[in-house]
Amino acid sequence: MSVENYTRLVGQQARQASSVMMTATTAQKNAALEHIAQALMANQATLQAENQKDLVAGRDNGLTDAMLDRLALNPERIAGMVEGLRQVAALQDPVGAINGMDYRPSGIQVGKMRVPLGVIGIIYESRPNVTIEAAALCMKSGNAAILRGGSEAIHSNQALAACVQAGLAAAGLPEHAVQVIDKTDRSIVGELIRMPEYVDVLVPRGGKGLIERIANDARVPVIKHLDGICHVYVDVEADLAKAQSIAVNAKTHRYGVCNAMETLLVHSAVAVQLLPLLAQDYAEKGVELRGCAATQAIIDCLPASPEDWDTEYLAPILAIRVVNSMTEAMAHINTHGSHHTDAIVTENYTRARRFLAAVDSSSVMVNASTRFADGFEYGLGAEIGISTDKIHARGPVGLLGLTSEKYVVFGDGHIRQ
Repeated sequence: MSVENYTRLVGQQARQASSVMMTATTAQKNAALEHIAQALMANQATLQAENQKDLVAGRDNGLTDAMLDRLALNPERIAGMVEGLRQVAALQDPVGAINGMDYRPSGIQVGKMRVPLGVIGIIYESRPNVTIEAAALCMKSGNAAILRGGSEAIHSNQALAACVQAGLAAAGLPEHAVQVIDKTDRSIVGELIRMPEYVDVLVPRGGKGLIERIANDARVPVIKHLDGICHVYVDVEADLAKAQSIAVNAKTHRYGVCNAMETLLVHSAVAVQLLPLLAQDYAEKGVELRGCAATQAIIDCLPASPEDWDTEYLAPILAIRVVNSMTEAMAHINTHGSHHTDAIVTENYTRARRFLAAVDSSSVMVNASTRFADGFEYGLGAEIGISTDKIHARGPVGLLGLTSEKYVVFGDGHIRQ
């Protein structure tokens, strides 16, 4: 079968399955999630054996240790997937909820019902646990899913797909409600992103190059973020103990994540007091500092280039700029940021409210680390990704982000006069 015919068959099957999933009961969906969890536990040996094939191939193909670690499925990670499935099952089902019901002067009642998006295509790299996370969230939100994982995880993903389809069948739901692409041909992605008749929305998860390509070429709406250039601004009225703790955590808690701070902005009135303390903390953790001229006059660091303000390092590297006002800090964020997550440290309520209103990002924080920008931390239970778009979903995308609303009208023989 040609790549085009194969991808279209997958799309047709997903569209058929979505018509069943949109009316599936909460009990059916939760049962499927529990059956998948049980299948993962029962098939641990098979999952690890198939994963070992990917790890051997990855080493032969020169994957880095970090990439191999992302690829690995060990008992702890399988247990984590099982726990994740049960957490999603415990979440409130958003589908079918009707909000804002109100009588109109004509006598009709008008409200909005939350409904699935339909068929969601998810394109991701490396991490096989995304297969289970994505399947769980799409299923619980009443959607069908087409999952295209990285070729380096093909054996792992197919073993996980078998568990997913066994769980769907045990719950009486269509096996094509979740399809994991079983071919490694790269041209499948090109076909998948140009099938609006079968795919309602795409969610790319991976490197900037992958996401840019999909966003530029897709004929299907895309929920995306390209970069996580996150900022912490330490205000003139900041509690410096809080500022020090937040700035260290936001950068060093984990480096290779999209909600890690990449640029620190410090008001000139507190820079001389704060920066030496932070420089010591960062030195102990091996963080390379790149600063503006004012920063260099206070601490020992490399000079920051213009490119540093626009770079997502995903590494122990931090750009630092001293600013003379909050207005200057906000202008820097809105110019160089990626509209992901930005924070202010201040004890001034009025200034905090102004920052919240003026900074154009999907998450804006006051006196908290940017590392909290996460579906689990926000109480969503899990997330399919973080969106920096402004239409439909913005910020961590959980179950609500995988649904939309339609108007519903109730009458009793009403006709328009």
